[in-house]
Amino acid sequence: MTKERVMVRIAAPGDLDFIKQNSRLPRERLLQKIQQDEILILRVNDEPVGHLWFGFLWSTIPFIDLIYIKQDYQKRGLSRVLLGFLEAYLEESGYDVLYSSSQMDEPEPQAWHRHVGFEECGVISGINDGGIGEVFFRKVI
Repeated sequence: MTKERVMVRIAAPGDLDFIKQNSRLPRERLLQKIQQDEILILRVNDEPVGHLWFGFLWSTIPFIDLIYIKQDYQKRGLSRVLLGFLEAYLEESGYDVLYSSSQMDEPEPQAWHRHVGFEECGVISGINDGGIGEVFFRKVI
């Protein structure tokens, strides 16, 4: 069995096609997030296999928008690698907390958040389609 090379980096414009495959956002908006250094790319053996998007609530509080990992690469600890890179990047930039969320009807993502050290910190009711609420999580980094 060969050892896999796992790498995370800030996305570049050349990553746009890979990111767009799993997004409903217009290309222009994705390119804007790339230009703002708000998307990370996960590569395994030089193949792009995932990405993490983040932004800033009220332009000041880091928040995970989305984590995507190709199905064949899920359940292998790679989301933790993405998260670790983001935490180091944010800490280096002077941040000490990170927020995220998942829909109330999504127990697996909620379990993941708790497993990687997030704590539940609130709920917004009725924010999603069908009136489904959103559970918010906070992690000190």
